[in-house]
Amino acid sequence: MIDYSPLWETMKKKEITQYKLLKDKVIDNKALDTLRKNKNITMLTLEKLCHALGCTPNDIVRFPTDE
Repeated sequence: MIDYSPLWETMKKKEITQYKLLKDKVIDNKALDTLRKNKNITMLTLEKLCHALGCTPNDIVRFPTDE
């Protein structure tokens, strides 16, 4: 299962809102909805987020292990 909670934490630390990502055309509404639902995103979307937030993929997504 994919977990995007690091994205929301990174955005909070950098004071970047979801609205700013949409307004600056980093991602579109569909991609944002996909992130909210912890579904798959493309590598292009991941790259755009990394550039916009000045971070690495580890600051956006994690893959929890099943116990």
